[in-house]
Amino acid sequence: MMKRIFNKMQEGKSVSFVYFLVMAYTIAALVWWGILLFRQSEQIRRFEQQNLSLRVDSLAQPVEHQLQLQRINKEEHMRSFKYLGEGIIFLGIILLGALFVYRAVWKYMKLSRQQQNFMMAVTHELKSPIAAAKLNLETIRKHRLDEEKQLKLINNTIRETNRLDQLCNNILLAAQLETHKYQVFKEPLDFSALVENSIKDLDGRIGTHQIIPDILPHVWMEGDKLTLQIVLSNLVENAAKYAPKNTTIYVNLFEKNKQLILQVIDEGPGIPEEEKSRIFLKFYRVGNENTRKAKGSGLGLFLTAKIVEQHEGSIEVKDNEPAGSCFEISWLQYSVQTA
Repeated sequence: MMKRIFNKMQEGKSVSFVYFLVMAYTIAALVWWGILLFRQSEQIRRFEQQNLSLRVDSLAQPVEHQLQLQRINKEEHMRSFKYLGEGIIFLGIILLGALFVYRAVWKYMKLSRQQQNFMMAVTHELKSPIAAAKLNLETIRKHRLDEEKQLKLINNTIRETNRLDQLCNNILLAAQLETHKYQVFKEPLDFSALVENSIKDLDGRIGTHQIIPDILPHVWMEGDKLTLQIVLSNLVENAAKYAPKNTTIYVNLFEKNKQLILQVIDEGPGIPEEEKSRIFLKFYRVGNENTRKAKGSGLGLFLTAKIVEQHEGSIEVKDNEPAGSCFEISWLQYSVQTA
């Protein structure tokens, strides 16, 4: 992997070198073209002055000679102004076009690197649960285990297959959302019950963290049940990936300033300020790809932001005191039914 990353860096340097070499050649050619034009203009002026001396005697007709000489000098100045103006406009067009090309090339290369990182991460994410499930099943087949050990291995296998299923769902949903092929099916939902049931499922799947919910009851909203479950699952599992084991994850649902707020709070290392605006981009993952230890595909938060947007909400990440992150989603369209 390090060799591949090194090759990508070398490729980026090569592209930059060739790009700036072409730019330098183009600008040098433009400057040389300008010098030749100015020289040509000077030659035209000298030729016209010589022709004027043959046609008009400066001693016999001084006024006529002076007027013609002024005309020649004025035409020479106008040519110089024209060449200079055209050169500046041409140079501006070249630089502007070069800027757009440069940004497009680097955007493509950046996306290519992100996709490569995504493929490596997804390959690892796919292989890990498959290998774990295969090992558990082979252990059950080869060894005569007591019922308790068999049940434990079966539960582990189910947990790994659920993880595999969620990853496949994320990949498929990301592709459908980008091509606008996924149709959100909104219906009246007991959102409080949906959050509580999702937390119970997540609590059984994660196991390494304690999830403490504080849920406002009887909250109803128009939404797609499947994608809203994905939102909560992505946020909680993202917190579990980056927060130390045996720490607490808080899930809060409450009203504030006539808005419905859903918070997922962890006690992890937090997110640097300069990366908070980028974590919802597709394939983006916090930290260095070479040293990162947490698993992930870079799709979870991208999907979360897209789903929240489809449900006419907004999402942001804040710092949790004294440590960690707080992902906060807010909606305006909801209702709280009294019992």
